[in-house]
Amino acid sequence: MTRKQKRLSVIGGGLLVLGVAAALVLFALQQKIAFFRMPSDIQATDMQSESRFRLGGLVEKGTVVRGEGAKVSFAVTDHIKSVPVTFEGILPDLFREDQGVVIEGRFTPGGAFVADSVLAKHDENYMPKEVADSLKAKGVWQGEAKQQ
Repeated sequence: MTRKQKRLSVIGGGLLVLGVAAALVLFALQQKIAFFRMPSDIQATDMQSESRFRLGGLVEKGTVVRGEGAKVSFAVTDHIKSVPVTFEGILPDLFREDQGVVIEGRFTPGGAFVADSVLAKHDENYMPKEVADSLKAKGVWQGEAKQQ
């Protein structure tokens, strides 16, 4: 082997190792990736895919129903469409109606969203950037223009 062939084989081997490492990382994270959607962005294929989603919007007024134990059901809306949500666990202290929320979970075959985590807004001036931008794009933003 000449020096040029050795150098090319080392570079090729290094690229192969990097490719395998990248493929392993993507495969490991494949089920942990959660895409952000607003209620009006959700389509029937999203509901049937049983993929994990981050659903963002406002907690619809009059929809919070507390069940047995720590079970809670409510609806998330962007004032265009609403999605029913069920959650079993402890809600954040700042969770309340007509406030910004981002929830993570998946759809059931019946079309309800089952959340395994709920993130409420931080204080009266903060809403997650993705939620605020999406609400502004749909023309239903009612908050202040100031974002942290």
